[in-house]
Amino acid sequence: MMKVLLKQTAAGLRVLIVLSVLLGVIYPLGVWAVSRIPGLQSNAEGSVITQNGQAVGSPLIGIDPVPADPAHDPWFHNRPSAVAVDSSKPLGPANPSSSGASNLSEYNQKLVDAINQRKGLIAQREGVTPAQVPADAVTSTGSGLDPSISVAYADLQIQRVAANSGVSVDKVRQLVDDNTSGAGIGIPGVNVLKLNLAVEAAAGHQLH
Repeated sequence: MMKVLLKQTAAGLRVLIVLSVLLGVIYPLGVWAVSRIPGLQSNAEGSVITQNGQAVGSPLIGIDPVPADPAHDPWFHNRPSAVAVDSSKPLGPANPSSSGASNLSEYNQKLVDAINQRKGLIAQREGVTPAQVPADAVTSTGSGLDPSISVAYADLQIQRVAANSGVSVDKVRQLVDDNTSGAGIGIPGVNVLKLNLAVEAAAGHQLH
């Protein structure tokens, strides 16, 4: 009986050692090695975009830009976030250290009030009526960190961005088109970080 027990214990230990080496050492090292292949390294590191040697963000994570002067706002804005840094600012920015949705139903009065508040703020910011504000501009995503907005929401912001960045309306509209794709879910979306960087490059100076 003891010999059988020792034999089974030894077999179990051998399996444990083999699987530990295979899955705890070889497999992680293999994944890491593949991630170093040219063309894959950027994706493996989070697709971070750098300018002048400094990281300016990732096109995979949407963090709403905060203008230094809200009265002269040159930025395109992301969707609102349920994980905002400051709860007193219903339009964001998001808290990139966490991710999540509000988990409120469409009939929840708290959500209805938040949507109406956001709609009023965006309408005021863009100089339009609340009825002209698209749905994605006032609703957060499941992650709260959506990097893209709808073409309709981008179009709504073109006039303001052009006026405050010094870039012509036609040029800003072209930049919106250039940064619109159906990558990921197949629905046309505009990557906000890439679009803002393109506007700043077209302006020829740093936007604030």
